[in-house]
Amino acid sequence: MENSLSALLSEKVYNLPALLQQVTNWKDEGQRIVFTNGVFDVLHIGHVSYLLKAKELGDKLIIGLNSDTSVSRLKGLNRPINNQHDRAALLSALYFVDAIVVFEDDTPLNVITNINPDILVKGGDYTVKNIVGSQEVQARGGRVETIIFVDGVSSTKIIERLQAQASE
Repeated sequence: MENSLSALLSEKVYNLPALLQQVTNWKDEGQRIVFTNGVFDVLHIGHVSYLLKAKELGDKLIIGLNSDTSVSRLKGLNRPINNQHDRAALLSALYFVDAIVVFEDDTPLNVITNINPDILVKGGDYTVKNIVGSQEVQARGGRVETIIFVDGVSSTKIIERLQAQASE
């Protein structure tokens, strides 16, 4: 089991230089690159639905995954619940995810400007104007899309529900 998980991770989890080479290959083949990012701490049906819809917008789906240190800065010292290796492994297991890159910054701007996706995607709680990288993607002729979330489902709500149950 561990060997097949390692193989899956090695196929889909890239450092930025290796991802740039893969993106170049995909673009040379005429593939449309979709990029999204997030914490994906407690993977749930909302994440899966969102990512599947993102994939349907293009040919290759790349996920920028916040590193553990980035998540702690953004969400607090009690997060992430799952470490970046485990979060990357779960995302890698989704057949429609083509690549994952872990980033240390608070935003994925460096990744976005390096890979130059054709389509940048974020959740419906964002407006195109406040999506990191939207100006850069649009300036190159790319699109920025938002996808409506599954109602009432979020990692934060799941964690809060578990904490409430534990304190009962």
